[in-house]
Amino acid sequence: MNKYDGLARIILQNVGGKSNITSVTHCVTRLRFKLKDESKAQDEILKQTDGVVNILKAGGQYQVVIGQHVPDVYDAVVSVGHLESLAESTDSSEDGPKEKQNVFNAFIGIVTGVFTPFLGILSACGIIKGLLSLFGAIGVLDPNGSTYAFLTAIGDAAFTMMPAVLGYTAAKKFKLPELEGIAIGLILCYPELKLGINGGSFDGHMNIFGIPVLWPAAGYLSSVIPVICAVAFAGWFERLYKDYIPNAIKIFAVPLITLIITSCLTFWVIGPISSLLSNLLSTFFTWLSSLSPIITGLLIGFFWQILVMFGLHWSLVPLALLNFTMLNAGQGPGDTILVAMFGTTFAQTGAVIGIMLKTKDKHLKSLCPPAIISGIAGVTEPAIYGVTLPKKWPFFRTCGIAAIAGAVLCASGVVGTSMAGMGIFGYTAYLGTEASQAYGGLAAGSMSKMVIAIIVSLVCVVAGAVCELIFYKDTVPADKNAKAPAKDGDSANAKAEGVDLVAPLSGSVVALTSVKDEAFSSETLGKGCAIVPTVGVVKAPCDGTVSVLPDSRHAVGLTTSSGADILIHVGMNTVELNGKNYTAKVKEGQAVKAGDVLLEFDIDAIKAAGYDITTPVIISNADDYANIDVLAQVGTTVQTGDKLLSASNI
Repeated sequence: MNKYDGLARIILQNVGGKSNITSVTHCVTRLRFKLKDESKAQDEILKQTDGVVNILKAGGQYQVVIGQHVPDVYDAVVSVGHLESLAESTDSSEDGPKEKQNVFNAFIGIVTGVFTPFLGILSACGIIKGLLSLFGAIGVLDPNGSTYAFLTAIGDAAFTMMPAVLGYTAAKKFKLPELEGIAIGLILCYPELKLGINGGSFDGHMNIFGIPVLWPAAGYLSSVIPVICAVAFAGWFERLYKDYIPNAIKIFAVPLITLIITSCLTFWVIGPISSLLSNLLSTFFTWLSSLSPIITGLLIGFFWQILVMFGLHWSLVPLALLNFTMLNAGQGPGDTILVAMFGTTFAQTGAVIGIMLKTKDKHLKSLCPPAIISGIAGVTEPAIYGVTLPKKWPFFRTCGIAAIAGAVLCASGVVGTSMAGMGIFGYTAYLGTEASQAYGGLAAGSMSKMVIAIIVSLVCVVAGAVCELIFYKDTVPADKNAKAPAKDGDSANAKAEGVDLVAPLSGSVVALTSVKDEAFSSETLGKGCAIVPTVGVVKAPCDGTVSVLPDSRHAVGLTTSSGADILIHVGMNTVELNGKNYTAKVKEGQAVKAGDVLLEFDIDAIKAAGYDITTPVIISNADDYANIDVLAQVGTTVQTGDKLLSASNI
């Protein structure tokens, strides 16, 4: 439950209800509604509501001024009102400047964005699967009984039919109708296709319209990347042609064309690529296992989580199964493939424990407990996609820990003698068996290798936690409106320390009260002054951390170490440009020094688009200071670096 849910319900009710809303978005300080009938909105009630600063009406928008925590209120409004379909994108327009990302970062952003809505379900199913392994092992449930089968279905369904679920979440991200995304995922999971190929009516071969299809050995159940790629293509392709379809038949013609074209290209292109990569990996690790078990442990331990993301780990599972078959036939010692990856689960779990202890981000902290429980049970998707992968470096640190664990296990002669559960329920895989004894390996019932596996797994947990306690840093302040902690000897209600600001822009100084925006001119958003810029560059007015940087790039906020919140808002209503003519030179959460370039913008282009470029420079938490003085005289011209504002409690 979001702490702003109550405020969100009050706002929704008093803008006339969901049925009165045409669209909703937000800028740096305010919610921006387009209402069917503004007369239905209760202005006075909203103005008197705790958490609402003011109500404004401009440019055909009904604006509810909130302050710098407006993104959290916006999320609550969309969630409580189920307004996802009415929420306008705040991303930069396709024509506007975009922050440059390398391919890997872009890929991580897409995968984690698609998985985020699914994390709770993944955690729940992972916990169920782990408990089932435990209950089956200790005899609480009969593995052949109907109750066990029923609970297995609950635990396995979301994983097995993952393409269908991800089809829905990917469709929301790539702006494809959600039901079409689900349909694409279900096509990838359709059981008759796999059954027909694996010894069925297709006799091992499949073609679509006469074009051969190379079907991956494991099919597409539980896969991730194929459905994301398919839905991404479908979203792009559908926007390309749908406006040319007559309205009379659009309701069925558009999904018909999208599903057929997307499905064909998915099976023709993505299938063969997945199969080829899997076969190459299988061949490589077969050769590597015969060459050096230690190197095998290092490589499989490091890359296993990455292979899981692409669904390519299935290329190694048949090798493990073959090893078990050879063991039971007295022709081999056991499996080392699954041994090499055994540390990954525990390294991930440890990393999440470390992050939970270190982070001050309340939302991130709330994701950690279910991910830890699920990780202990051997299901790491909630940890990967919800915690470590979005932060990137924690993910790679766990890969390194898992690599070392894999090398140690393989060097210690640990082998798998049976398929067991996951996580802590996988320890029994390393018990000695009669088959291993017959081959000259562990005696039946021997626990020595299992003890090694347990010790290594615990070390992985500790190493993962310690690494994050040392290296992890929150990328954004835990609470953007938090005040600086009181110093020793100060009272709990002490005022914030003083701060001096230099001019972030070159231009003419104007009084804040003369700005043509009531939210600024009334000083309800903060106190300061405004500058009419002559150069399209915004520089940091002091040392601090970038705490506000909307996708539209029309404003930037800084938080100083002493607790001052500073907002620089370039132009009036320029959020409507959706980032066009603005370029960010920093990222949210980045530490900056006075004089560092924050933004660049095209003054002439913004004016030509009809917008006022007057730029308020305000201290948002003005109530924390006894005095806020404008040091530059109104009407004079300042250069970046000149003294501009001073806030003090003297």
